[in-house]
Amino acid sequence: MLSRVANSIYWLGRYLERAENYARFIDVNFNLMLDLPPDLKEQWEPLVLATGDYQQFKSTHSGFNRKDVIHFLTFDTGNPNSIISSISFARENARVIRENLTKETWENLNELYHFVQKRAEKKDWNKEDPRVFFESIKNQILLLYGLSESTVARTEGWYFRQLGLYLERADKTSRIVDVKYHILLPAPNLVGSPLDFLHWTALLKSVTAFNTYRRLYGTIEPAKVVSMLLLNKYFPRSVFYCLMEAENCLHKISDRPSNGNINSAEREIGALRSKLEFADVNEIISDGLHEYIDDLQIKINSISNKIDANFFQIKDNFTEQHSIQE
Repeated sequence: MLSRVANSIYWLGRYLERAENYARFIDVNFNLMLDLPPDLKEQWEPLVLATGDYQQFKSTHSGFNRKDVIHFLTFDTGNPNSIISSISFARENARVIRENLTKETWENLNELYHFVQKRAEKKDWNKEDPRVFFESIKNQILLLYGLSESTVARTEGWYFRQLGLYLERADKTSRIVDVKYHILLPAPNLVGSPLDFLHWTALLKSVTAFNTYRRLYGTIEPAKVVSMLLLNKYFPRSVFYCLMEAENCLHKISDRPSNGNINSAEREIGALRSKLEFADVNEIISDGLHEYIDDLQIKINSISNKIDANFFQIKDNFTEQHSIQE
């Protein structure tokens, strides 16, 4: 496969996953704000911190009110990671490799693009309840995932797309866990309070893990939540699961003999996956969860750079791709 084609497929997976993640946790945070006691101020700053776009937001905004944050994360074309930017980049990557996509995938992605563009043109979008809009974004992207699952052959292109999807998902899950622990950690007298429970519930819902968590663990306990979202081997949005799947995609793409040399991307993702596989959540928390997740995100970005060096050496792509880095 041409490196230019592989690169576009890889970033198509990353951009769609990024847009779906943004839509989900904006929707969850909106609902959380409605449930907060009336004497508490709405918290929209953590969403900007979770996306890694804090400095860019601060350069153009003086405060973190609901309207500004939702616009910045959703419709601001100056933000390369906003929903409208991510979907636009995904569509552009799909356009230049259209012959490699199924007809259904292209048509539904194009429909999603025009849906978001049309909504962005409405000057009064902020006067409406945004939850229906974000629910539509999530559903249309999940439809695209379902179409790919059912119609795309498991060739190199499939594994490049899955590789991008899982690396993006691992990064986003780690970021929202970090925000809860580092930014929203309540005062000691609020630990275990209804407010604390609301925040942990919102965190689980941000990665569609609430019902699964309750079935597996019952009562909400911070260490168990962290364990599920970072180390669980079976939950498809945990960091460990995503890295395990991404590593498998790299092995399929490399298609090397069992005794052959592994490339630098495989080596680095294997080392990180192994570190998580044998990690203990209590040691992670006692040693410093924020520092652990910072290191995790640096390593995920390094893996992305190694993938670029190993597979996308030809720099003749039609779009500039955007990793999230701090």
